[in-house]
Amino acid sequence: MLLRFAASKEGASVSVSDVAEVLLKEVGGGILLGVLTGYVVYRAMRLIDDYEIEVLISVALVTGTYALASHLHVSGPLSMVAAGLLIGDRGPRYAMSERTQRYVFALWTVVDEILNSVLFLLIGLEPLTLRFDPRTLLLSTAAVPIVLFARFVSVGVQPVLFAWTRMLLWANAPFLTWAGLRGGISVALALSLPDNSAKPLILAATYAVVLFSIIVQGSTLSLVAKRTVGTG
Repeated sequence: MLLRFAASKEGASVSVSDVAEVLLKEVGGGILLGVLTGYVVYRAMRLIDDYEIEVLISVALVTGTYALASHLHVSGPLSMVAAGLLIGDRGPRYAMSERTQRYVFALWTVVDEILNSVLFLLIGLEPLTLRFDPRTLLLSTAAVPIVLFARFVSVGVQPVLFAWTRMLLWANAPFLTWAGLRGGISVALALSLPDNSAKPLILAATYAVVLFSIIVQGSTLSLVAKRTVGTG
């Protein structure tokens, strides 16, 4: 949404209704597409008792749904989430034999490991293409406190809004803020941006946030937890 707004030559004229329309299409359309394709595959798996075919069907579900989502301009990741939740919940209980489950889950575990390896390889190589100048360093330095403040607002407003439940404590907001670690997904999103003059700046700021998150926040998380969680 922010990318579309920034890339628009008439970004200032974008209205709330325009934002709502795009979000409804991207989010609602992506979830609906995932549920529909996931249900079709779930029904197919119930009719088939052949682990080889069911493995191929799961591959077709992922590749086909994501390609269709891109063609329809809806959210591919949310389509995958919806389809995965449906298949992952109902499939093992009603549609997959134990042998099918073993092969399907083994396949996607390996795929997950391979994709993560490729992602972190790209993360390691990408800094070689970045140009560090005063403007980049300034933006990277500013990005860290901005992200932490945004995280604090997002987790801090919930205890106020839902104070009547007593399930969320304001005293835990500092820990939840510090525990908002950033990693491969953040960098992957930055890498997926189309090439333009702002992309190097966004990449540099993202790397700064991720490095601070992993090195500083990750190494001090237990200390912050001991000092803050449940103190209120």
